[in-house]
Amino acid sequence: MSGELPHDLIEEARRWRRDLHRHPELAYQERRTGDFVAGKLAEFGFSVRRGHGRTGVVGTLSRGASSRAIALRADMDALPISEQTDLPHASTVPGVMHACGHDGHVSMLLAAARLASGRDDLDGVLHVVFQPAEEVEGGALAMIEDGLFRDIAAESVYGLHNWPALAPGLAVARDDAMMAAFATFEIEIAGRGAHGAMPHEGADAVLASGQMVGALQSIVSRNVSPLRSAVLSVTRIHGGDAFNVIPERVTLGGTTRWFEPEVGDLLENRMRAVAASVAEGFGCVAALRYQRRYPATRNDAARAAVMREAAALAGLEVVDADPSMAAEDFAFMLEAKPGAYAWLGAGREGDNPGLHSPRFDFNDAVLPDGIRLWDRLVGKELAAS
Repeated sequence: MSGELPHDLIEEARRWRRDLHRHPELAYQERRTGDFVAGKLAEFGFSVRRGHGRTGVVGTLSRGASSRAIALRADMDALPISEQTDLPHASTVPGVMHACGHDGHVSMLLAAARLASGRDDLDGVLHVVFQPAEEVEGGALAMIEDGLFRDIAAESVYGLHNWPALAPGLAVARDDAMMAAFATFEIEIAGRGAHGAMPHEGADAVLASGQMVGALQSIVSRNVSPLRSAVLSVTRIHGGDAFNVIPERVTLGGTTRWFEPEVGDLLENRMRAVAASVAEGFGCVAALRYQRRYPATRNDAARAAVMREAAALAGLEVVDADPSMAAEDFAFMLEAKPGAYAWLGAGREGDNPGLHSPRFDFNDAVLPDGIRLWDRLVGKELAAS
């Protein structure tokens, strides 16, 4: 195929993207989005499966006699954020918006599917996976548990994410870690309430919580090797209702991030010890609820090389970058199948809101970059010999 994309395809992808942006749906509620995706795939000649991960959609296109098969994945869900863009295509759903660019991911993969359906040089099977609930809820794992890779015989799986920290025209696909593993935690500190004027009569859970926040930071600075990466962030503190009452209970909440499994184990074990000892020192008791959510997103080196080659063929400059401490549930797919995950440069000149900002809007100018990348990857992996 030529290097230029059909103009009508780019315009159609832009219309799709803006329509999806107007109608965002939260995790496992992507019914309108799923209907839209399934309808387009059927129109392009793909066979369509629905129901993996509740609202997931999988399209399959077979060409020739080869059993070679790959899967390309896009995420569909939006975030519980109130949009602050005032754009003509702004969200029409109060308190929900596409603040991470999944509307763009869906549109690029759909456009690549349309291109694939018109190619006569393929020999193999292309699966396009439209996944629900990437944002914290683990839709990738839900699809796998519902038999995704039992029902589609993909040899490898690929994903990408728009990346506003990278300029358009750039792409990153590292040989190993791309994104961190993450967990969430809550620590409930139980003390003994008292009047604010008579603190000596209680066991102050507020004071214990303040000391605990500082002590928890020592885990990364003093227990994790400085040659390894880890993050521990306390992101909320809840406790008390009145200015003159020392509350009986205070709750801390936050997140941890890491790459190596042993660092993840260390974080959890030290948090339990630190929380218990600090609370005890103030006459309180601490209970830690710790939930590991996503593993680290690690590329297979051979598939990462394929992704980089496809990006170069698509006219992108492949660059290196440090991995991100953010997390991505595509990690579950990479644990199940060899594959690779890439970042697609999507920054804007001037004001460039980051992912999850209420002012974020996917950069439509990079739609052709993502479509070409997927198209070149399909050609590399499934081209007739």
